[in-house]
Amino acid sequence: MTVVQIPGSKSITARALFLAAAAEGSSVLRRPLLSDDSEGFVQGLATLGYRVDRQPEAWTIEGRPAGPAVAEAEVYCRDGATTARFLPALAAAGRGTFRFDASEQMRRRPLGPLTGALRELGVDLTHELAEGHHPLTVRADGIKGGALTLDAGLSSQFLTALLLVGPLTAEGLDITVSDLVSVPYVEMTLAMMRRFGNDARRVGDTFHVPPQPYRATDYLIEPDASTASYFLAAAALTGRTVTVPGLGSGSLQGDLRFAEVLRRMGAEVELGTDSVTVTGPERLSGVTVNMRDISDTVPTLAAIAPFAEGPVRIEDVYNTRVKECDRLAACEQNLAAMGIGVSTGRDWIEIQPGRPTPVTVACHGDHRIAMAFSVTALGLAKNGIPGALTLDDPGCVRKTFPGFHQALAELRAEWQL
Repeated sequence: MTVVQIPGSKSITARALFLAAAAEGSSVLRRPLLSDDSEGFVQGLATLGYRVDRQPEAWTIEGRPAGPAVAEAEVYCRDGATTARFLPALAAAGRGTFRFDASEQMRRRPLGPLTGALRELGVDLTHELAEGHHPLTVRADGIKGGALTLDAGLSSQFLTALLLVGPLTAEGLDITVSDLVSVPYVEMTLAMMRRFGNDARRVGDTFHVPPQPYRATDYLIEPDASTASYFLAAAALTGRTVTVPGLGSGSLQGDLRFAEVLRRMGAEVELGTDSVTVTGPERLSGVTVNMRDISDTVPTLAAIAPFAEGPVRIEDVYNTRVKECDRLAACEQNLAAMGIGVSTGRDWIEIQPGRPTPVTVACHGDHRIAMAFSVTALGLAKNGIPGALTLDDPGCVRKTFPGFHQALAELRAEWQL
C-alpha cells in the first residue's frame, strides 16, 4: 500500500479565505493550499487592504465585515476563477472603486450570470472590454440584499459568490436558481458558512441567506479531492493500492465521489472516516457515468479510459467546455493523437478501448489536462508500450499542485514502472 499526501483543497481554501476576510476578528486557516491560485487570492485580499499573515502551515486573516480597507484598488486575479468571481462580490459589499482584471485565459471565461445578479442587487458594475468578462470595475456602496433569480448552469461559482456575500448585505439574500451544476460545491459552501456562523439554507430551488454576521474561526482545510483523483486513478489503472489520508466519509468535497466511479469500473474502494483507499483490478471495466456534479474529474477518467475493457462514456458535462480550456475538446484531441477512438457531443465524450501511442500532450495551459494525462503514462508503462509521453506545458500544474510531477515520479519509482 502506498500512502500519498495530497495538498489542501483549492475550493475550500478559496472559500475559507473569503469567509475569514468577511468575519469579525482573526481567523486561522490550517494547512491551506500553497499554489498559484491560492497565492493569487491572498494577494487580491492584500490589495483590497485585508491583513493576511502567512506561515508555512497556517494563515491568519484579520476580518473586515465592512468590506475592503481601501477606497481604491486594482486587483489582478491571475488564472484563478474563484479569485476572479469571489473577490468582486466581496468588494461590492464595501465602499470604494475597485478594478479587477485577469489573465487572457481567465478573461475568456464567463462572469455574466454573477455580474448580472450583482447589478440586479443595485451594484454599479462595468465590464470594460466584453460584456460578461474581465476586466471590470465595481463602484461599491454596499449591497441592500433582497430576492433574485440566477442561472448557475455554467458554473456553481456564480451562486457560491452570492451565497458568500449574502451575510454582508443589509437584508440578506433569497436566491432562486433556474439551473445549477456541480451541486456538491454549493453544499460545501453552505457547510462552511455554517462553520463561520451563518445559517444559510436551501429550500427547494431557493437559497436563503440571513444577514447574520460571520464569526472568526480556526479552520482545518482538508486535502484536495480533485487532486487525489489522479493518484486514485493511478492505483486503479496499475492494479496497485493507494491510500489518501485526510479524505474520508465526512469530506465536504463532492469530487471524492470519483472513487465510486472507479468502484464501478472494478476497483476496490475503502472509505473510512479519515481516509480513502483504492486498489486496482487486473483490468478496468468500461462504464457510462453522469459526471455533472464531479466534472473536474472528467479529464482523469478520460485519461485512463483507453485501458478499460469496454467503452467509457461520460455524460452531462457541458460546463467542462468553459473551464481553463474546453476540456472535452482537449481530451478528444489528445486521445485521438494517441490513436484512440473517441467521439464527443455538446455535453458528452465516449472513449473506446485501445493501445495508446505516446505523444506530446497538448495541455492548453490547463492544470487538469496536464495532471490527468500524466497518469496515462503509467498505463503505457504497465502495458509495456514503448516510448515517452510528454507534456507541452508541464509547469501549468503550479495552479493547484506545484509538486505534482515530483509526487508522481516518486509513485512511479516505488511501483517500478
